Amino acid sequence: MFNLNRFLSVAIILVGSLGALAYNVGTGIYDITGPSVEINFMGYAVPGQRGSGIHLRLKARAFAFEDDNNKRFAFVSVDGGMGSDIINMRVLEKLNAELGVGVYTIDTLSISGTHTHSGPAGFLQYVLYQITSLGYVKETFDAWVDGISQAIIMAHKNLKPGKVLLSQGDLYESNINRSPTSYLLNPQSERDMYPEGDTDKNMLLLNLISQETGESVGVVNWFAVHGTSMNNTNTLTSGDNRGYASYLLERHFNGEHGMPGTGPFVGAFASTNLGDVSPNTNGAKCIDTGEDCDGTSSTCNGRCENCIAFGPGTNGDMFESTQIIGNKQYEFAMDLMGLAAPSKSARPADPANKVKRSGAAEEVSGVIDYRHSFVKFSTLNVTLSDGTVKTLCSPAMGYSFAAGTTDGPGMFNFAQGTTTSNPFWDKVRDFLSEPTQEEMDCQAPKPILLNTGDIAKPYEWDPEIVPVQILRLGNVFILSVPGELTTMAGRRLRKAVTSVLEAGNIVQPGQKVHVTIAGLANNYASYITTYEEYQAQRYEAASTIFGPHTLDGYIQEFTRLARDMVNGVPSTVGPMPPDLEDELIQLMPEPHCDRVPQGVSFGDVVEGFDVKPQYKAGEVATATFHGANPRHNQKPTGSYLTVERVLDNGRSVAIAYDGDWETKFNWLCGKEDPLDLGFARTSNATVEWDIPTDAAAGTYKLCYFGDHKISHTSLVVPFSGCSSNFQVVV
Repeated sequence: MFNLNRFLSVAIILVGSLGALAYNVGTGIYDITGPSVEINFMGYAVPGQRGSGIHLRLKARAFAFEDDNNKRFAFVSVDGGMGSDIINMRVLEKLNAELGVGVYTIDTLSISGTHTHSGPAGFLQYVLYQITSLGYVKETFDAWVDGISQAIIMAHKNLKPGKVLLSQGDLYESNINRSPTSYLLNPQSERDMYPEGDTDKNMLLLNLISQETGESVGVVNWFAVHGTSMNNTNTLTSGDNRGYASYLLERHFNGEHGMPGTGPFVGAFASTNLGDVSPNTNGAKCIDTGEDCDGTSSTCNGRCENCIAFGPGTNGDMFESTQIIGNKQYEFAMDLMGLAAPSKSARPADPANKVKRSGAAEEVSGVIDYRHSFVKFSTLNVTLSDGTVKTLCSPAMGYSFAAGTTDGPGMFNFAQGTTTSNPFWDKVRDFLSEPTQEEMDCQAPKPILLNTGDIAKPYEWDPEIVPVQILRLGNVFILSVPGELTTMAGRRLRKAVTSVLEAGNIVQPGQKVHVTIAGLANNYASYITTYEEYQAQRYEAASTIFGPHTLDGYIQEFTRLARDMVNGVPSTVGPMPPDLEDELIQLMPEPHCDRVPQGVSFGDVVEGFDVKPQYKAGEVATATFHGANPRHNQKPTGSYLTVERVLDNGRSVAIAYDGDWETKFNWLCGKEDPLDLGFARTSNATVEWDIPTDAAAGTYKLCYFGDHKISHTSLVVPFSGCSSNFQVVV
């Protein structure tokens, strides 16, 4: 029987394959910094790593694409740990209200985290990721929902005719594999296919060009590196190396003295298969002896705490390391755009740095399309390459999960590579949920430390239903994966999907199929290793929650979506994930009210902590003020500080803000006031300006902007204060 709908679907695909459709492209950016103090950072799971201020603000960077068939999608890269299914739900509700129902849907929206480990937690709805943040944090959650929504709305309203250019190349000396012994377990014949070695070096970049002006309005690229240049001792909010790369690229196009994130150009450095990829290129050393750590267990004298990897910064300086790795990505992105970039690194790039570009930029052409399914991975039947069928496992974390990584070690007596259990920790595990023999056999050789799939109190500990999604922009296919694929796992997934698309002749003759992975997208289901890497049970394998065949499950489901796309048929929707917002527990206290010592006002400089009269370029100017808790006002369109140049007529102009690399905003809470029944506290805010070496000589001042809450009321009052004037000499 003739199927008209099927005929029309295939016809649209064929038309798009035979000729380029015109695109509308749009970009948007908005702040998602959230509560910058007191909240635990998402990533390292170190309870004491709580925010104390801002070094770089966090942004949501949105890119909207639309074709002549009125099909569209939005891709969002957020300076945050990862995507979250409940964030997607609430963002879509806001988009429906603002833009109209169905303009964007769960099928056409991808939100991918850059995986910085220096931003506030509390935006995921599963218990495992809320433990160190004392549960859900509404302040973080709301900042994400509002900021991501605003970025998408901005991108949608900015949709205008344009074209998309694709460039790619290999960037070297910017990442290393932190589990090289696991990588070596993959077949030699497979490893020989990748002469670049045990990490992906490729950066794939899309450059959005305005038809009206011929100028770039935005860039999004994917490169494999973890957001762990800033280590687990850092307490200043930061977008890490990707955030710094975005900052540099946006400053290049938008100008150097505007407030970061406010110009028309948007540049995103998005995550891909970074699971085993570290920016700490000096490698892991025993910090007590300086010797190499044990390669299999990542321990020093049997313990993990002293085995730490450091970046290329001098003596392991994490700020300098962030600059160097971020600058390498920025400079390479500029090179892929055909532009030259002045080095912004803390030191010149290594002259031996190898760079391999793929040649001239290629114009992307073809239809926009998308496929999306929710899949219950905990019960998924997976057909392996030999024809056998395996059922994936109920979620569980292994012993090596507690050992952490060389980027951020764990504690106690845990070590990576652990394949046997410990009676004491098994008792602790069983108190929460004792795994069945079937569950232990399914996860083997992983010894289960946390049986997260069976713990339902106070609510789910790990997701069982995960989203899989393919977004098509002509001959570019973005795989939105809700986890961290290791290097080889990502290669296998890309290869499998590419084979399906190429065999289906989905692009026009002479076109190349480009497949990239958007990591940590739309939710977070931890890690994804190859079957061979899983056997070693290092951190990544211990965190592969659905068992040894997890990657096979993802390959099966993504190739299913790819076949549906080739055939022009819809994909199975699948079971919806839970919406737990009404059950989420928040134990983090509300911010205290504020007070100042007698005789001073909010915003006054603390006696003895004013600026010096004069600084040389390259020095750090500092002033400390009587402050208030920044959680009273997150200032998504403002700043807690300005560096201002004082003009000859007495007026001053702001030249730097709290989102600039050269500034730091530090907040320190004082003790409770015993006369106010613990409701109010004093606090200090310190403003730092690392004076650029090319700063103009002249008169400057540091200013602070806060909001204090009056005790026993809900009234929040803004205030400000400035330091004395000082001279910068060169």
